[in-house]
Amino acid sequence: MAGKLSVVATPIGNLGDFSFRAVEVLKEANKIVAEDTRTSKKLLNHYEINTPLESYHLHNEHSKVVRLIEQITEGQHIALISDAGTPAISDPGYLLVREALENDILVDVIPGATAFIPALIKSGFALHRFTFEGFLPSKKGRQTKILEWADSDITIVFYESPHKILKTLAAFREVATENRRISISREITKLYEETVTGTLTSVISHFENHSPKGEFVVVLEGKHYSEEYAKRKMESE
Repeated sequence: MAGKLSVVATPIGNLGDFSFRAVEVLKEANKIVAEDTRTSKKLLNHYEINTPLESYHLHNEHSKVVRLIEQITEGQHIALISDAGTPAISDPGYLLVREALENDILVDVIPGATAFIPALIKSGFALHRFTFEGFLPSKKGRQTKILEWADSDITIVFYESPHKILKTLAAFREVATENRRISISREITKLYEETVTGTLTSVISHFENHSPKGEFVVVLEGKHYSEEYAKRKMESE
């Protein structure tokens, strides 16, 4: 019997955002490899999934990938999940998928939640062209990225931590036009979900008066579209 790898998206906050198919696949698998077994155990218990669980994260994926590929080759069905959302999207996963494909192993992806798609839609910005950038570099290359994105006409979406968000917004305001619009969503699908959209100045003011908490998705509107929006607004007033 041929083995396979299933890459399964999990909820990013609301446990109801889990598909019937995802539950079935995790129950059928011989093993689930998870970024944090403690976090994943809560989800699995909720859906009465008793499949054996093993850790697979950024710090051990290189040492574990060979053995996992061997197990799949021997006929096992292994499912990969991350703490929240879709594996390999700013999370471990691509290495295992790449090795599976190079070994002619079937890779099945069960789609589901990922934080940046709802944030993009809730921004109200033009989305026929956008780029997802993951996390901003913490040090080296950070300012280069900020300058590059500030001059871009394409919508940019990236993740940022709550303790860096104000500093990041201030850095963009220094190099972008005063009309540049930005949309920030936090705690998507959770109890305190919030989206704040406006100019860089107005959004900075909001988070100066409301302590940043939670997980942030930042959507920076393309320069051209922000300028066009400001022009239309001025003409209508």
